[in-house]
Amino acid sequence: MSRRSPPPNGLGAHDFDSKKKRKVAEIYQALNSDPIDVAALRRMAISEGGLLTDEIRCKVWPKLLSVNTDDLPPLPGKELRENNKDYQQVLLDVRRSLRRFPPGMPDDQREGLQEELIDIILHVLKRNPQLHYYQGYHDIVVTFLLVVGDRLATALVEKLSTHHLRDFMDPTMDNTKHILNYLMPIIDQVNPEVHDFMQSAEVGTIFALSWLITWFGHVLSDFRHVVRLYDFFLACHPLMPIYFAAVIVLYREQEVLDCECDMASVHHLLSQIPQDLPYETLISRAGDLFVQFPPSELAREAAQQQAERTAASTFKDFELASVQQRPDTVLRQRFRERLRGEERTKSILTKPRTNRFVKLAVMGLTVALGAAALAVVKSALEWAPKFELQIFP
Repeated sequence: MSRRSPPPNGLGAHDFDSKKKRKVAEIYQALNSDPIDVAALRRMAISEGGLLTDEIRCKVWPKLLSVNTDDLPPLPGKELRENNKDYQQVLLDVRRSLRRFPPGMPDDQREGLQEELIDIILHVLKRNPQLHYYQGYHDIVVTFLLVVGDRLATALVEKLSTHHLRDFMDPTMDNTKHILNYLMPIIDQVNPEVHDFMQSAEVGTIFALSWLITWFGHVLSDFRHVVRLYDFFLACHPLMPIYFAAVIVLYREQEVLDCECDMASVHHLLSQIPQDLPYETLISRAGDLFVQFPPSELAREAAQQQAERTAASTFKDFELASVQQRPDTVLRQRFRERLRGEERTKSILTKPRTNRFVKLAVMGLTVALGAAALAVVKSALEWAPKFELQIFP
């Protein structure tokens, strides 16, 4: 199912075709290297345009996930459905996934793919009993199925489920909540005003839950945008989707600040994700933020911020607010003081990046380390229980 992306803004068709041809040549050069240049493939997946076509994704996605395409598992059989505790829920979710298939696809072809989708999910769950199905998982699996076909999708999804998606597949949502807890510290680093407005509205981060656990597959209507993000996420640190969620919120800064400062209004605004986002710009921005504010630093800061919000440290604010009967005034003053103190950080962040290849190399190296990269995630999440931002009302 090959899709051709439109030329990026500012590039004519001829220039775009020339640039695309050069990139395709670089990708195949990396694929044909001995050993395969996985670091170069990661850079290609991250950089503008991503991996360009589904034909290339079929070759590169397995390399990004270290899946051996010469030793793929056999296709799952229908016997998986018998006495399977997840079958009914998976069936319901897959039946509701009509819009995830290309418009105009014949019904019999779509129904066949839905059957394959069910089998892939049940196969991965049976082979990995430590994993637990969650609603939204099928949105990720169907993306792989449509791009690479059922047999390769089965292998890729299994690897992804035991690595990048592992925290979403625990028996409880605790680790998913912990990952969502990174969202507000990222926003705070870049734009304290937006952060403080959202905190005042008590909107939490539930609006971003479906973004995170489906890698935006559930909320984006154009499949080209979905696979472009998958290129990016597969090449990066497992926490990159939460950075991308943050840049979407930051991109909508003015809309957020113009909104009524209450939970219902802000939640409604943010949960309706625009379909015309400047994806390449946001991908680049998310990469910048990851390098400047890596997860380990954010985890520590989030833990510290939570400690500062304990009853003892906020008692003076409470006392003064009680006298004035205007707690919002007191909190806003505190926010403004912090805003002034962080203006320097904001100004540094908004300056143009002078060496994008350094950033890309750092990001590529982070994930190229494989198990070491996952250790970084684990070390970051060890801080997570220390902060308990209100994720769910």
